[in-house]
Amino acid sequence: MTDALRHDPSAPVLITGGYGTVGAEIARMVAPGSPILLTGRSPERGRALADETGADVRAWDLGSAAPFRADVRAVVNAVNDPEDRVLRAAVEGGVPYVDITRWTARMQRAVTVATLLGPAAPVLLSSAWMGGVSSLVAASLAAGLGGAEQVEIAVRWDMADRSGADSVEFMDRLGVGFEVVDGGRRRFADPLTEARTVIIGGTPVRVARIDTPEQFTLPLTLATSTAATRIGFSSPAATRALLALRGTGFFHWAGGERWAPARRALLHSPGDGGTAQLRVDVSHGGRSRTATVTDARGQGHLTAVGAFLGLQRVLGTDGAPPPRGVVFPEQHPDPVAAAARLADHGVRVELDRAGAGAGAGAGAGAGAAA
Repeated sequence: MTDALRHDPSAPVLITGGYGTVGAEIARMVAPGSPILLTGRSPERGRALADETGADVRAWDLGSAAPFRADVRAVVNAVNDPEDRVLRAAVEGGVPYVDITRWTARMQRAVTVATLLGPAAPVLLSSAWMGGVSSLVAASLAAGLGGAEQVEIAVRWDMADRSGADSVEFMDRLGVGFEVVDGGRRRFADPLTEARTVIIGGTPVRVARIDTPEQFTLPLTLATSTAATRIGFSSPAATRALLALRGTGFFHWAGGERWAPARRALLHSPGDGGTAQLRVDVSHGGRSRTATVTDARGQGHLTAVGAFLGLQRVLGTDGAPPPRGVVFPEQHPDPVAAAARLADHGVRVELDRAGAGAGAGAGAGAGAAA
């Protein structure tokens, strides 16, 4: 099995998983400015999107031994890549690469794989919540404060939202403890613990900890001494049910592949769509700022916006030269300007310069929209 991607600035942008829930949103954003190539296991499923966007569509089944070869301008990986095939092919071919699919452990492995291969083109690992949007907003708040001693992220998952099967893969991690940095010290946290109620978009939401990559990267990139991400659901009953299931040990004894469909079915919704919301609180030097991010088009769209901003970053088309080597979204040279571009895609960012911190459960007041 030898996949081969070769860099050609005039070639299409490759979107792996390009006709899935998130991939299709990315394709629609990229298509007006660049030719695109969509790949997946079943190309016939992508024909309608290819007709809509003028894309080419080809088979690349990451579970098959069949090799894939193409000349591409850049890669946006929107599909699980458990054996790092897409990553390796991009790095070995000198192709700018964005990944939005990895949970923390797989992202840590990707850092190692990419670094050992010695990337000549940018490698942006943008798997923080919603395609790196959470980290980017945190960095923009930190820029205004002069640092980020504490970052608290609270996510409201809309049960009515559309979601692909991969988007609820975090359910597979709810039985696995994870390392966090708290008060400058590393410790292990259990999923769905340390619950609290915060105000997100004017609504109280019960949230509890989950394993997300930004809790690993922010202490390294922004020197954050406490980084915490929590999730809650638009249905209080769903939140209570998940917390109760955790109490029974369900996520420990139902942690294998056999139970994956049951775990993911708890949240997977191919329905009509809902609103994506998250709240980011950053504190530094005795001051705090809060941002509430709202995308009325849902989490798939917000994740795609994060991926699209990431693509602009690795191509250097966002007003700053492209980065070198392996980077994370919060390392943007101008995170304030980058976060402001969220508004170009219908994403609202409300700022509260006197935010008291998500940990305190304070409300986010309506401030300037980015």
